[in-house]
Amino acid sequence: MSSARPELFRALALAGSVALVAALALWALTVGAAALTPADLLAALQSPEGQDRASVVLWQVRMPRLLGALAAGAGLAVAGAIMQALTGNPLADPGLLGVNAGAAFAVVLAVTLTGGMAGHAMVWTAFLGAAAAAVLVYVLGSIGRSGATPIKLVLAGAILSGFLLSLTTAMLMVDLQTLEEVRFWTQGSLKNRKITDLTPVLPYLGAGLVAAMLVRSQFTSLSLGAEIAAGLGQNQPLWRVVSAVVVVALAGSAVSMAGPVCFVGLVVPHIVRLSVGADYRWILPFCVTGGAGLMLLADTLPRALWTRDIPVGVTLALLGAPFFIWLARRRTGRSSPTMRTT
Repeated sequence: MSSARPELFRALALAGSVALVAALALWALTVGAAALTPADLLAALQSPEGQDRASVVLWQVRMPRLLGALAAGAGLAVAGAIMQALTGNPLADPGLLGVNAGAAFAVVLAVTLTGGMAGHAMVWTAFLGAAAAAVLVYVLGSIGRSGATPIKLVLAGAILSGFLLSLTTAMLMVDLQTLEEVRFWTQGSLKNRKITDLTPVLPYLGAGLVAAMLVRSQFTSLSLGAEIAAGLGQNQPLWRVVSAVVVVALAGSAVSMAGPVCFVGLVVPHIVRLSVGADYRWILPFCVTGGAGLMLLADTLPRALWTRDIPVGVTLALLGAPFFIWLARRRTGRSSPTMRTT
């Protein structure tokens, strides 16, 4: 009975987090330049084809933005958790390891060369950029006798992210047409998202989330280290490839929707791991709700407090940078920098 009690508590906590995100979503739908009262919101929810002000604001402006925030946040948080298990690096994050920067660079380069992109083309371009960046960071971080250590991977990711960001900025400065098309997106923004922008992306992100949930116990084995995982009978090369594919699908989809947003994949998995333990059967479901809630809160809070539309990437950087500094100091104060000891 005692062994089942923690599982029950986790299940109740997960249900509570789902309810909290649902309440946050309803609040987010009422916040903006055109404030909606609860009565307006209820009436508009019942008339998706309505032409009154409340229905137009809800279904054409806020609902796509809400769905984008929830989906991108969930995808980035789960991708970050998987990357931390895959690399044994507690500082791993799609933004910090260059994956988001690679996806953003590929999209901006393609828009610059072609003059515009359809939804599916943008998704696949983001996937290719994310995959190329992930491979390059791993290669750079593996140089030397010590191999791909956590610190070297972070340094390689920071260097590649800075380099790709500089190239992306240079392209936007030269091509004003591309700048006008993607300037909010490159800052990490959900502003002016339309449902037609999301529908090509959501199937890929949904497939990534479903795949991650179906094999989440394998990520627990990966997080224990190569020797222990092999002793448990895990096929290491196979599951490393599977993990990388899932991360690219999640991060590429999220970046194509919300831009190169950082820190969601770092902050959420750590808070979840401290709260529910190291079992990925629970970490990933909590990352879904935690990532979705954090992204939605970061997108909505500035509009609620200051009635200004601050890009969600800026808000998350303000929240995530101090957390990253605290985490880095905490890890360097220990004898081993990897997460295998946690």
